[in-house]
Amino acid sequence: MKFISFNVNGLRAILKKDFEKTFDDLNADIFSLNETKLSDDAFPFQKEGYEIFYTNSKVKKGYSGVAVFSKIKPLSVHYGLIDNLYDEEGRVITLEFDNFFYVACYVPNSGENLKRLDFRLEFEKNLVNYLNSLKEKKHVVYAGDLNVAHEEIDIKNPATNHHNAGFTDEERAAFSALLKEGYIDTYRYLHPEQVEYSWWSYRFNARKNNAGWRIDYFLIDEGLKDKLLSSCIHTDIMGSDHCPIELNLSI
Repeated sequence: MKFISFNVNGLRAILKKDFEKTFDDLNADIFSLNETKLSDDAFPFQKEGYEIFYTNSKVKKGYSGVAVFSKIKPLSVHYGLIDNLYDEEGRVITLEFDNFFYVACYVPNSGENLKRLDFRLEFEKNLVNYLNSLKEKKHVVYAGDLNVAHEEIDIKNPATNHHNAGFTDEERAAFSALLKEGYIDTYRYLHPEQVEYSWWSYRFNARKNNAGWRIDYFLIDEGLKDKLLSSCIHTDIMGSDHCPIELNLSI
C-alpha cells in the first residue's frame, strides 16, 4: 500500500503549479496534504476514485488545514485528537481501516521567538496519548509535517539553528519521547546515514543550495516493522517549500 504526505503550503497556490500531474504520477492509495490554507468549505480539488476528507482552521482564515484522499473507503473518520481537541486549528484527521489507523497531522510551529513553544509541547503530550489510544486497538500510521528536525543529520546547519523553532532541545526531546512509546521513524530506520531534506526556506536560495530540514515524516508503530517496504523523500518534486514523502507497506 502506497502512502504520500505533502505540505503544499496553500492548495490553491500549488494547483497553479502542476500539482494535479504530481498527484496522478505519485498514484498513492492514501495521499494527505498539510497546510492547505483554505478558509471556507469549498474544496478546490476533486479526484475521481478517491474519498476526500478535510479540515480547515476555524480560528484563523487561510491558516493550517489538512486533507486526506483515500482510494479505500474508511470505516470511520475522526477530526482532531481525543474529544476533537485542536480541530479548531484544523490540524489532524484520522481514517480508520480494517487493520490500521492513518493519522494525518500538521504539528504546530513554535513560531517566531518560540512564542508558541508551550502550546506546541502541550500538543505533543496530547498527541502521544491519542496515538497510544489508537495503538491499543489497531496498528498506526502517523504522517505529516511534524515541524521538527529530530537529529543534527536532519538539518543542514544545526549549530546556527539550535534553539530556533523546529530545532529546540524541547521539540527534539518530545519527538524522541514519541519514538520511545513504540513508534518508528521509517525513513531514518531504513536510511540511517542518508542526508536528505523535505523543507527549504524560500530565502537565500536555500533549495538551490540544499540548505534544508527534514521535518516531514512517516511513523509507524513497531508492530508494523516487518511490513515496512520503503520510505523515501521526493526531493525532485517542486511546487511548495516542502516536497512529498512516500511510504510503502505490505498491509
